[in-house]
Formats: sequence, structure tokens, C-alpha cells
Amino acid sequence: MKKTFLTCLTVVVGMGLVFGIAGAAKTITIKGSTTALPIAVACAEAFMNQNYEINISVAGGGSGVGIASIIDGTADIGNSSRSIKDSEREKAKSNGIDTYENIVAADGIAVIVNPKNTVSELTLDQIKAIYTGKINNWKEVGGANKRIVIVSRDSSSGTFEAFNELALDKEKVRPDALMNASNNTVAQIVANTPLAIGYIGIGYISESIKAVTVNGITCTKENVVNGTYPIARNLYMYTKGSPAGVVKEFIDFILSPEGQKLVDKAGFVAIK
Repeated sequence: MKKTFLTCLTVVVGMGLVFGIAGAAKTITIKGSTTALPIAVACAEAFMNQNYEINISVAGGGSGVGIASIIDGTADIGNSSRSIKDSEREKAKSNGIDTYENIVAADGIAVIVNPKNTVSELTLDQIKAIYTGKINNWKEVGGANKRIVIVSRDSSSGTFEAFNELALDKEKVRPDALMNASNNTVAQIVANTPLAIGYIGIGYISESIKAVTVNGITCTKENVVNGTYPIARNLYMYTKGSPAGVVKEFIDFILSPEGQKLVDKAGFVAIK
């Protein structure tokens, strides 16, 4: 008999996504990064199809939420698109929790524009200047004589933190940037705004947007793997101590050949 899923499978960032069967004997709760959300969802569905007694709940909310959920004990797995901060690790230790880092995939942060935009390439220096307010007009980077609309992730996002470190040298994003809670929202705004620029995880690239080259390098899985794409990072699943029991079984599944194929199918970069 096929496994019966709950009828509502819609992802609502910050609210959650639940898969499962009533009366399941074992449960796993996952919260955090919206970048890693498609990986968690795909792997949860496949894992539960093979383990009928297990119920997995997956929710978004951002990397900060994912790590905080491990610290406060409200999740078994905290998804994050950045590594844990020293302050978060210390807070966890003060709560008697030893956070454990599980790397499950890699990702490239694509810098995106509207397909109507004639700009197809930018340097890291130009991207930094745009996001910090030193460049305000597309004309300054070879485009139309129009003001740039800046779209960014919000500060609770691991993608924001990684982009800020890798592309902006930790300088502040200009105050008029449109801050958003998810990759999907950033992609949608850029797709509907001809003068916008944004950034998203590689798995969210679609035909409705255009990823520009960065320092002449295209944001592709191959270029993330070979280390030539300059805005790349790992994706993590944090646990309370080294994973054990059903949580270990699930993470082992993600790192198995079958799980890594799902990572690749979700648009991200397999690490095994």
C-alpha cells in the first residue's frame, strides 16, 4: 500500500511543510534555511516512502531560525546556508547543547537580473559597489540609463550572511534595498521588475530570470565544484550532538547516492 500523505503539501516559509502519516511512531522536526528547504522536502518525501513508520515535519524561516531551533530544542535538525556563528555556538553550550555540523550539499549564490536587462556580466567589485550604494545606475555597468532597484535577502538569512561575506566584504547593504525573506520572493521580484538586481541559491535559477556571470564565471554546478565560481558556500544540517537514531538514518540517507541524486535534482550541488 502506498504511503498516505497529509493533503496539504504547500510550503509556506516560516509556517512549514508537513509530510507524514497519522500515528507514526517516530518523528523528525526540521526547521530553517529556505535555500536548503527543497533538499529537505525532496529527501523527506523519499525517506518516508521507504520508512512508513517515520513522520517528518519540514519548515522554513531562515538559517537563523534553524540554528536557534537546535539551541532551544524545538527541532531535531536545523537547516542553514551558513556556518554557525561563535555567539550561537556559545549560547548552545550555555544551554548544555553541543551543536554538530553536517554538510549535506554545496551551493552557488547566483546574481540575477531581469531577462530584459542587457547587462549579462558583472565583477565582484561592481556587485559590491551596487549593493553598498556606490553604483546607482545601470549605465555605470554597461546597461540602460536607469536607476538600479536593489533586492536583497533579509539579515536573518544565511544567504544574506554568505553573500555579505563573499561579495560585499562584510560592508553594509544600502538602506534602500528591498529586503526579503526567501529565495522565491527575490526571484519573483526580479522577474517582475526590469531594473532589479538580486541574488538567490543556484537551485532557484529559472527561465524567468537571468543569472549574470561574476568575474566572467557562470554560476553552474560544475563551476561550484571546481571552485572557480566566486560566490559559493556549503549547505548544512545542524543537530544536537552527533546525529543518532532516526535522525542519523535520515542524514545518512541524504548523503547516500540516492539522497545526493535528489540534491542534484533539486538544482543544488552534490558533495558525494
